[in-house]
Amino acid sequence: MKKGPGVERALRGVSRFILFFIIVAFVVTCCMLLFLSTLAYTINVDFTSVNIGVAAKLTFINVVALSLILTVLDTLRRYFAVERPARDIIEAAERIMQGDFSARIDKRRFSLFGEKFSEIAECFNRMAEKLQGVETLRTDFVSNVSHELKTPMAVMHNYALMLKRGAHSEQEREEYIDAIYAASSSLASLISNILKLNKLENRQTSLQRTRYNLSEQVCECLLGFEDTWEKKNINIETDIEDDVFVFTDGEIMSIVWNNLISNALKFTDAGGTVFVSVASLGDTVSVTVKDTGCGIPKDVGERMFDKFYQGDTSRATEGNGLGLALVKRVIDITGCDISASSKVGVGTAFTVRMRRG
Repeated sequence: MKKGPGVERALRGVSRFILFFIIVAFVVTCCMLLFLSTLAYTINVDFTSVNIGVAAKLTFINVVALSLILTVLDTLRRYFAVERPARDIIEAAERIMQGDFSARIDKRRFSLFGEKFSEIAECFNRMAEKLQGVETLRTDFVSNVSHELKTPMAVMHNYALMLKRGAHSEQEREEYIDAIYAASSSLASLISNILKLNKLENRQTSLQRTRYNLSEQVCECLLGFEDTWEKKNINIETDIEDDVFVFTDGEIMSIVWNNLISNALKFTDAGGTVFVSVASLGDTVSVTVKDTGCGIPKDVGERMFDKFYQGDTSRATEGNGLGLALVKRVIDITGCDISASSKVGVGTAFTVRMRRG
C-alpha cells in the first residue's frame, strides 16, 4: 500500500527523533559516567542505588526533552532551508515544463540559507531566460518562415494563373516568366539558407579544417558579384594581401564572405563604394567588408544577427534576413570573431578576425 505524504512526514519525524535520542543518550551517558566517576574519586564518596536511580530518571527525562527540542529545530531548519526552496524550484520547473517560460525564482528568499541555493536560483533564472528567448525566436522563426515562403509562392501562383487565363503578348509572357523565375529563385535561396542554418545550429555539419589561401577565396567570392556591382554602378576598392593562408573549413567560411559582400552591395546605392580587405598581423588575419550605404541605427545593430530580422524594410525584397544569422553561426562554430561599426548615412564595416594558418 502506498503511503501518503502525511504518513511519510510523520515517519521521518519519528526517525529523526529516535536518531537524536540515541545520539543525545549516548553523549549524556558518557558525560555523566565520566562526571560521576571523577566526582566519586575526588571526594571519595560511594553513590547508592537510590542516588543513581534518581539521577538516571532525571537524565532520561532530559534526554527525551533535548531530543524533542532538537527534532523540532531540525524539522524547522529542513523546512525553511531545504524543503521550501526545493519546493519553489520544483514548482517553477513544473511551470516551465507546462510551457510557462516566464517562471522565475525569487533569490531573496534563499539568502538566509547560504549561497548554494541562491546560486541554483540564479542559474535557474538564467536558464528560464534563455528558454524564453529560444521560444520567442522559435515563434518568430515559424511566423517569418511562413511569411517568407508565402510571398514567392503567391507571386508564382498569380503569374502562372495570368499565363493560364488567356492570350498575352510575347513581351508580357516574358515578364510573367521572369517574375516566376525570380520568385522561384528567391524561394530556393530561402530554403537553402534555412537548411544551412538548421545544420549549423544542430551541429550536423562537422568542420573539415584544411589549410587554404584565404586571399584567393575572398577574391573569388567578390568576383562572383561582378554582375551586381556593374548593374548598380558601385565602385569596388580592394586591399587584399597576397597569399594569406588560414587553417579552417573553407567551404562554410565562404558563407561569411558571400553574405557580407552581398549585404554591402545590397545596402549601397548607385555610385557608392564597397571596400574589401584582407590583412595579416602576426598570427591574426582580418577580413574587412566596408560600404558607403545607409548605415545601421543602434537599435537595429543590436538585432542584426537575429534570424529574419531586416532593419531596412524598404530593401526586404532583396533578401530574406538569414544572411547575418548564417554569418554569426559560422563565426561561432569556427571560433572566429566578428565586429561591426556603423554610422547612419555614412556606411557599415564588418571585420572578421581569425588565426593565421
